[in-house]
Amino acid sequence: MSAARLKQKKLSKRKVYAVDLFCGAGGLTHGLVNSGIDVKLGVDIDPACSYPYTSNNKAKFELKSVEELQESDIRENFRKNGINLLAGCAPCQTFSTYNRKADQNDERWWLLLQFSRLVRETTPELVTMENVPELIKQEVFNNFVKELQDIGYFVCYQIVNCAEYGLPQQRRRLVLLASKIGEIQLLQPDDFEITHKTVREAIGELPPINAGEIYDMDPLHQSSSLSDKNLKRIQASRPGGTWRDWEDELIAECHKKGTGKSYPSVYGRMVWDDPAPTMTTQFFGFGNGRFGHPEQDRAISLREGAILQTFPKEYKFVPPGEPIAIKTIGRLIGNAVPVKLGEIIGLSIRVHLKNYEMQIKKTKKRKIKRIKSGGSMIGE
Repeated sequence: MSAARLKQKKLSKRKVYAVDLFCGAGGLTHGLVNSGIDVKLGVDIDPACSYPYTSNNKAKFELKSVEELQESDIRENFRKNGINLLAGCAPCQTFSTYNRKADQNDERWWLLLQFSRLVRETTPELVTMENVPELIKQEVFNNFVKELQDIGYFVCYQIVNCAEYGLPQQRRRLVLLASKIGEIQLLQPDDFEITHKTVREAIGELPPINAGEIYDMDPLHQSSSLSDKNLKRIQASRPGGTWRDWEDELIAECHKKGTGKSYPSVYGRMVWDDPAPTMTTQFFGFGNGRFGHPEQDRAISLREGAILQTFPKEYKFVPPGEPIAIKTIGRLIGNAVPVKLGEIIGLSIRVHLKNYEMQIKKTKKRKIKRIKSGGSMIGE
């Protein structure tokens, strides 16, 4: 890994095969593949995911609702003699802090139960899930964990800040790992030789562009246009500052009200030497958060957002020559599991398997030693 190199830890060479539910544009899949896991299939209901998923990964893509997915759809992509992993990140907007109230009438609420159903039906050796931290407070998550434990999984989960793992983004996520093999843990930042990465290090070398401009050599390096007023606003903004720094005539009426004064993070510029804020599905809009470029008078481009999500610079999202729908591609990028986080999850799995292998070897050695010394093997 470039941003977070593992300290001296041995990785299992056993082959792990995976199916990625809610695969999106392939962030989690790409990270798992980088860690040495063979992802066979990605499943998503969004047709816009098909091209980026299959063009950047060797896995198949199935356009299908997880609710319609059957046990056989998954089993045919698992291997009888391999270690099998069912992975996924159910749509998280209904649990997000951006949602004032988690709504149980939102059908996305229950997709986690479909994930649970598929785990129960296919019984893979390993399961992983990534989601927003707020999910941990919901009964549907507690039920998910309990069911995993009831059917024989060792489960661990924790909330992580991606920046602590060397990602150029302050992104807090809930990561769950489960194993039928034995106790499993997510690798911690101390397990890596961390190089904390900043906005400057991530996107500082990209060619400058203006608001509304598309860079000829990379159509994804394009920025949304700005109204005259928003252009004046970003010109009046400083990195790390807020709209409270502006002259009164530039401040939106909603922010002048008592209820709007508590939202200082919109209409902001990023800071070069800090990690970026959390990439959302609206990161391409200057007024949607602290998504202003640190020094250019524009919001960050689609490519810059993808890089901050740790997609490789050459990651393809649209077929060559086809027009780019900013809202669609922005949604795919903002919804993605950061590639490097997917890689950390995959490495955690491979270290887990190696630890299990070492434990088995030690047990066998003790048995052989006991036999040679004439000791009893009762209870071993």
